[in-house]
Amino acid sequence: MVSPINKTAFFVFSLMLLSDKSVLLRALRKEDAHELALQANNKKIWDNLRNYMPYPYTEKDAEFFIELTAKEEPRVTFAIEFEGNLCGIVGLLPQKDVYIKTAEIGYWIGEAYWGKGIATVALSLLTQHALNTLDFVRLHTGVFEHNVASMRVLEKCGYEKDGVFKKCVLKNGKIIDEHRYSIV
Repeated sequence: MVSPINKTAFFVFSLMLLSDKSVLLRALRKEDAHELALQANNKKIWDNLRNYMPYPYTEKDAEFFIELTAKEEPRVTFAIEFEGNLCGIVGLLPQKDVYIKTAEIGYWIGEAYWGKGIATVALSLLTQHALNTLDFVRLHTGVFEHNVASMRVLEKCGYEKDGVFKKCVLKNGKIIDEHRYSIV
């Protein structure tokens, strides 16, 4: 079960806007490219993500990503705003074939915004939207062994650890474990 969010939360799905007080999930806009590149171009963030996110992360990378998300139907990738500032991304990767009712969920927050509870609210908002509106039955994600903060975020949002995939990830020249979490 997803942990409840603030009772002042509101959802306007037709505009693809999800909000809870100071955290807002919205569609990415072309004018976000500069700030997105500024936030994403951080090795500490990249160290916790898959390699398909480039590093260094340029404004051109941001423009490409924004164009890609504009084609989504339904929208599954959102900018995270905190107090009016773009501070990260949260999104879903719908699965295929027999896994059609499952999506992988992922997120990152700019370093200047760490420790403020933003990831917990953003993950909770998108989890509720995915399970209640997009009709997914299961969401899952993998977390690298050193990213304890992300594991805590998932647990606060009601995700449970399915297990540990021993030595399955090659990141930065090291073979590490991945902790798998899910919610149904």
